[in-house]
Amino acid sequence: MIKAPIDLQDLRRRMYVKAKTDKTWRCWGLYVHVCKKETLQTAYAMAKHNNGAPGSDGVTFEAIEERGAEGFLQEVRDELVSGTYRPTRNRRKEIPKESGKVRVLGIPTIRDRVVQGALKLILEPIFEADFQEESYGYRPKRTPHQAIERVAKAVVHNKTRVIDVDLKSYFDMVRHDLLLKKVAERIDDDQVLHLLKLMLKASGKRGVPQGGVISPLLSNIYLNEVDKMLVRAKEVTRHGRYTYIEYARFADDLVILIDGFRKWDWLARAAYQRLLEELTKLDVRINTEKTRIVDLTRDESFSFLGFDLCRRKTRQDKWGVRITPRTKARSALIVKLKEVFRRFMSQPAGRVVELINPILRGWVNYFRVGHSSRCFSYVKDWVEKKIRRHLMRARKRKGFGWDRWSRGWMYQGLGLYSDYGVRYFRS
Repeated sequence: MIKAPIDLQDLRRRMYVKAKTDKTWRCWGLYVHVCKKETLQTAYAMAKHNNGAPGSDGVTFEAIEERGAEGFLQEVRDELVSGTYRPTRNRRKEIPKESGKVRVLGIPTIRDRVVQGALKLILEPIFEADFQEESYGYRPKRTPHQAIERVAKAVVHNKTRVIDVDLKSYFDMVRHDLLLKKVAERIDDDQVLHLLKLMLKASGKRGVPQGGVISPLLSNIYLNEVDKMLVRAKEVTRHGRYTYIEYARFADDLVILIDGFRKWDWLARAAYQRLLEELTKLDVRINTEKTRIVDLTRDESFSFLGFDLCRRKTRQDKWGVRITPRTKARSALIVKLKEVFRRFMSQPAGRVVELINPILRGWVNYFRVGHSSRCFSYVKDWVEKKIRRHLMRARKRKGFGWDRWSRGWMYQGLGLYSDYGVRYFRS
């Protein structure tokens, strides 16, 4: 985690407080803060911490450090101050999806990542004051696990009718004119709006690039009116401390949960209709093939953020929620690990372990909530067998070497990742 300098932190805190207390306030004089040396240095440190592949110019962090980071940042600052800065076109990278289609990432150059990061540092606290509690995607101090927990609590409180929403190519559908208009409702600075417009046009005539530093913030700004509509629906139907509609959104992943009592049948229809109306205003479409209404009382399940959720009875004979990793998520992990074993077949087992441990650690840390123990056992056994086969192949032998290497040696001597424990939610 990269912390901003005290002066920058104080500026962000003051902007957040002002925006929170005055919902009609439009902030001005921001461009000078974007161009400040400490803002650019913080943005560079964040970009370097996240690392990532080089952009279309091929410039890496190593090359920048070799030449001198201070000189690089001074050049960027001079371009911003003089108004000559122009973003470079993003490098396109296609990521295969499970459906056979591809997700296109737009990878900015490091120079553009720094400028986007600086602009995000200044704009983020203003719009954070407007975002809703039920929105979790790429926001400070918010995690996917908190979104899962909100959904699980709603199911426990009898919200058993779920509208599982899938937005069609959301990041590619964002209209630049509507987005700039929404930003201008809070920002009264022509230079900032011009800079943002340049960034958007560098990615094409429409959409925000997946891979851009500022894209998650912009995508949340674009959908904030949808959040507000759902919050109003929640409050209008509230009866004292009881609510009959709940929702959670993480970027473009959205689920709406309605009370299962027949009295609220109309609420499910009304919420879906209002959602369609708000999305139509934004020119965003719903994928009708993947969007569905699930009834958890009929033993149905739905997916959210890589997990499958369904209603089950607990040992105390009460209704609870079973949360497990999706089979697709496990399969994707296995495919990734197989590729490592294939590419490094001739390498020592210790080298292979060094490569797969970070992959396992990241995957397990994400899925170690809920009821993941059975899935973890499968992954653990599969990895152990693959390591044993790797060791036996090196000796030109068949089998798994059960008598040759103990399980203790695999994890302690060889250093294979072993922390597959399931954790409780941490709000």
